[in-house]
Amino acid sequence: MATILLVDDEKRIREGVSRALKAMGHDVATAADGAEALDSMAEREPDVVITDLFMPGMDGIQLLAAAKERHPRSVVIIFTGRGTIESAVSAIKDGAFDYITKPFNLDAVEVVVNRAVAHRKLLVENASLKDQIGRANSYENIIGGSETMRDVYRVIDRIKDTWTNVLVTGESGSGKELVARAVHFSGAFKHKPFVTVDCASLSENLLESELFGHAKGAFTSAHRDKTGYFETADGGTVFLDEIAEFSSHLQTRLLRVIQEGEFSRVGETASRRVKVRIIAATNRNLEQAVRAGAFREDLFYRLNVISINVPPLRKRIEDIPDLVEFFLSKFNKKFGRNISSVSSDALAVFAEYDWPGNVRELENLMERTFIFCDDDVMRVHHLQEPLKTIAGLAKTEAVPDLTDLNYKDAKEAVVRRFGREYFEELLEKCEGNISEAARRSGIDRGCFYRLIKKFNVDRPEFFEE
Repeated sequence: MATILLVDDEKRIREGVSRALKAMGHDVATAADGAEALDSMAEREPDVVITDLFMPGMDGIQLLAAAKERHPRSVVIIFTGRGTIESAVSAIKDGAFDYITKPFNLDAVEVVVNRAVAHRKLLVENASLKDQIGRANSYENIIGGSETMRDVYRVIDRIKDTWTNVLVTGESGSGKELVARAVHFSGAFKHKPFVTVDCASLSENLLESELFGHAKGAFTSAHRDKTGYFETADGGTVFLDEIAEFSSHLQTRLLRVIQEGEFSRVGETASRRVKVRIIAATNRNLEQAVRAGAFREDLFYRLNVISINVPPLRKRIEDIPDLVEFFLSKFNKKFGRNISSVSSDALAVFAEYDWPGNVRELENLMERTFIFCDDDVMRVHHLQEPLKTIAGLAKTEAVPDLTDLNYKDAKEAVVRRFGREYFEELLEKCEGNISEAARRSGIDRGCFYRLIKKFNVDRPEFFEE
C-alpha cells in the first residue's frame, strides 16, 4: 500500500481515479488545485503524487517543482491530454516519473502507479543504504571503512544507548578517545555530560581530588568545597584515559562507584549517589597487569563488560586514502588554502610507512607536509621526514609507479598491496599451509584460494592443495 496524493481540478476525475486507487489498496488523498495539494503535503509526505498538467493557478509543472523541493523522494506522475504529450515529456526532464494520457483506462493507471510505487521504494532503500554507508565510513569523526573499523562501528551501534561500562584498548594515537566520544554522542546520552580525565597526567592525590571532589579544609590548599568529575558527569559518561595508571587506592574507590553507585569526597565521610557510564581506555595489556598484581581483577571485569579494540593504522592501510583526504580538507579550512588532492605516488608513500604513532602521527605529518606544499596538489617532493626517506627508497623498490593513476585507482592499488602483504605474511606464518591460513583468517578455504589469486600472491610448491 502507498500513500497517494491525487490532484485534478475536475471533480469527476478525482472521484473516479480515487475510488480505483483505493480499490487497489492505496491510501488516497485528493486536492482540487496546487495550493490545496501543498497544504496536504505539509501534513504528510506522499509516496506518489498524481497531478493534472493544466490547472487554474499553479499548474502541474509548478506543483512538480514544489513537491520535489519539499519531498525529494516523492514520485510524481503527470496527467495530460494527447495533444500535450510534448509538455509531459518536458515534465519528465524536470523530474516527473511518468505521464498518463487522457482519456485513460484504469488498467493503464494501475500499471504506471505500481511502477511508481516500486521506484519510490527503491529511492527510500537507496537513501537508507547511503546513510548506513556514510555512518560505516565515518562515525563521529572516526574515519575509515575497512572491515576492522566496521567491526568497531557495529559494537558502538549496539552499546551506545546502554549504561554498560566499556574498555577501549589500542596503541597510542589510534583514536581511543574518538571511539569513546562516538559511544556517548551517537546514543541516548548525547545531551548528557561527557567528562574526559587524563589519568596519566595527574598525581595520585590530585587525580583523586579531581575525580571525587574534596571538602573545604581536606588538605592545605583546599580553600573551598570542590565538585569532582563523577558528580559533574552524573547521568552521563566519564572517560578515563590511561586507566592502567590508577593506583591501588584509586582502583578501590573506582570499584565502589561502579558496584554501589556512590562515593565520598576527599575529607568527607558522607556518601554521595551518582549514576554514570564509565568508558576506560588504555594502551597497556590490563590482563597482564592483573596477573602481575598491578591491577585489581574484580575492577578489570567490571570495566571490561564490553571491549573495543581500536586497530593500529598499519593494520588498516586501506583507510589511509580516506584519512588523508579528511585531513587535507581540515587543513585547507584551517590555513585558508585550496590544495585539491594528494598525488597518487605520494599516497602510495603514505601507505608504505608503518605509522608507529598511528592516526595522530598521520595528522601531524599531514599538517607539516601541508605547510611546505607550494602547489595545488601535494606531491612526493613536498613530503617531510620520515616519509621523505620512505619515498627515496620506494622509487626503486617498495612503491610502484602510480603517477599516472587517478586518486580512486591509487586507492585501489594501496588496498591491493595491503591485501597481498597480509596473505603472504599469513601464509609464511603457516608455512604455506593454506587450510591452516584460512582457519586463522576466519575465511573458508575456497574463498581463501580466490583471494590469494586476486591479490596475485606467490604460491610456493610446498603449499598444501
